[in-house]
Amino acid sequence: MLAMPSGTLACPDTARQHRLAAQLADMIPGAATIRVSLTDPKEAWPHPHTIAKDAAGEAIELNRTTARVVARWVLRVWPDADWSRPHIFDLAAATLTRSDLGTAGRGR
Repeated sequence: MLAMPSGTLACPDTARQHRLAAQLADMIPGAATIRVSLTDPKEAWPHPHTIAKDAAGEAIELNRTTARVVARWVLRVWPDADWSRPHIFDLAAATLTRSDLGTAGRGR
């Protein structure tokens, strides 16, 4: 990202987050949230993993390539997040929250 002479970024981070949300909404029609983690249950080693859900909470089928690309894009926008825990990216609000924060007290 280009920097202005003052050293500040030419594009604020919130604009980047909103652009990503718009791109992902176009890439995955009907998606409301994207859950991103580094623990793909099909892999022995850490791999980017994505689960997309619609507004009703139903999972949206993603192929392996799309799932990994989406996860990598989200990881790049929030490199300082604690990725030892899964996060949920809300496409409408363009916000990222740890997914285990909203599930405390719920059974699995």
